[in-house]
Amino acid sequence: MPVLQELRRRKVLRLAALYIVGAWVVLQVADLAFESWDIASSALRYVWLGAILGFPIALIFGWRYDITTKGLVRTPPRDADTQIDLSLRRSDYLILALLIVVAIGVIYPLTVQIGDSRSPQQVITQHEFEPNSIAVLPFLNLSSDPEQEYFADGLSEELLNLLARIPELKVASRSSAFSYKGKDFKIEDVGRELNVAHVLEGSVRKAGNQLRITAQLIKIEDGFHLWSNTWDRSLEDIFAIQDEISQAVVDELRIKLMGEAPRAKVVDPEAYALYLKAQHFLAKWGKENFEKSRVALKQALAIEPRYAEAWSQLSFIYLTQVKYGYLDRDEGVALASKANTKSLEIDPNNGLAWARQSFMREIEFDWAGAEAAANKSLELAPENHTVLTRAGNFAMTLGRNEEALVLYERILDENPISLFAHFNHANVLDRMGRLEEAAAGYKRHLELNPEDWGTHGRLTIIYMRQGNPERAMEEVALEPDPEMQAYARILILPALDRGDEALQRLDAYIADYAERLPHRIGAIYGWYGNNDEAFRWLNLAVDQRNVQAGNLMGYPLLAKLHDDPRWPELLARMGLPY
Repeated sequence: MPVLQELRRRKVLRLAALYIVGAWVVLQVADLAFESWDIASSALRYVWLGAILGFPIALIFGWRYDITTKGLVRTPPRDADTQIDLSLRRSDYLILALLIVVAIGVIYPLTVQIGDSRSPQQVITQHEFEPNSIAVLPFLNLSSDPEQEYFADGLSEELLNLLARIPELKVASRSSAFSYKGKDFKIEDVGRELNVAHVLEGSVRKAGNQLRITAQLIKIEDGFHLWSNTWDRSLEDIFAIQDEISQAVVDELRIKLMGEAPRAKVVDPEAYALYLKAQHFLAKWGKENFEKSRVALKQALAIEPRYAEAWSQLSFIYLTQVKYGYLDRDEGVALASKANTKSLEIDPNNGLAWARQSFMREIEFDWAGAEAAANKSLELAPENHTVLTRAGNFAMTLGRNEEALVLYERILDENPISLFAHFNHANVLDRMGRLEEAAAGYKRHLELNPEDWGTHGRLTIIYMRQGNPERAMEEVALEPDPEMQAYARILILPALDRGDEALQRLDAYIADYAERLPHRIGAIYGWYGNNDEAFRWLNLAVDQRNVQAGNLMGYPLLAKLHDDPRWPELLARMGLPY
């Protein structure tokens, strides 16, 4: 057959076989390589498309050309003599150019697909973020004494607070930025997760009264250092160093300020170091750490009696100790009120102090005073996430759940890995009956903070309310807080036909926690449908002015009590609307 013979003579069939084998090998390698390089599997279709479209191109090439020791030549006709001119003509170059264009048309979409299929960490471009946005990562402690870590953490937090006072600059919250502490991460991960365009990081070496501080400002888009500096100074210069770092950030980001750049408040450096130590222990949480924080703040105030921030923080410590039963309620509230009043006398424009004033008014059932203080704090520090959280918590206490939801979502929009915001957001969804969304929020909180106390218990109660006690029992076993675990088990057991065991556990729970947590005992009885006992314990919580008593109005486990005529009476005792 002449055509078949001609194909053989021109070696087209052999080229076709080699092409098929080669294409198969390329496809196998691409399949493995794409997976290892995190290239989307959808990009593989471009390799297939290239292989298919390349096949007729290869056949045309094999029919018309030969590759010889003299280079690329046209294949001679069957009856050509040896004198025929086999050099390439203008038409040959045109054909080759068209083949190259077709090849580029196949390859280019593949390269684009591969570029776009990189992981989000790899695809970071400046236009995705607000240009004037920054995260202050915890500075490394390079001191020989690991106990000096508190100073590095505290300096980072103080720089964060200083930069947060610049209205034109968006600053990631402390909880978000400090979630990277002690972890391996890439700078682009920080930008993607916190939605910031820049990162400020550094290190601190402290030996006695001498400091060496380094800081560098990094642009997320390309990883380049915009600015860096090192200071070898004494502790007395710590505030000047903070001002220099803040000014450098403003200058490098070319921020046009509406007013003067904020400056660090200068206090006695020893008192300042003690204040940072108090912050360090407070962040660790727990009974012993609360007490260590309180002691450090008292020492700082003995040195610097007009240290407004220290007085405000001391107020918060007292309230926290009361909340968790580590300090007598009346004594703790009186101490907290005195400390916060002192803070406001020194600095009436301290937004955080007004937020804490709001909480103290709330636990005294002074709702008008609590709302006025919350509004004042928002007026003075509208971007501060602690202030926004307090306003959200107050709104939720009064049953204004939609208002609280908006405030928590505002925080999450700015700092999507904020621990407190995720927890509070899930909590208000829980109260609104949006249980699937609430469960997802609690799970996200646990992803960010797997060792958190109380959140597994919250998930347990959601599963119980959804009618899935078996899953609830699996979840409660993960709860590290013994009190929360005991509380949740008592709620679940009757649904598993273990009512007698539940009552035995309830007796033990009452013996251990009656004085500190009467509202929870009331909630258990309310869930059981024993209204008489529920109201007895809830009224006891109100009598004690328990710090959690005012938060009962939207508590989901008390929903069965709302039709009882004693419910509006209970709310009226606290001055809450029915």
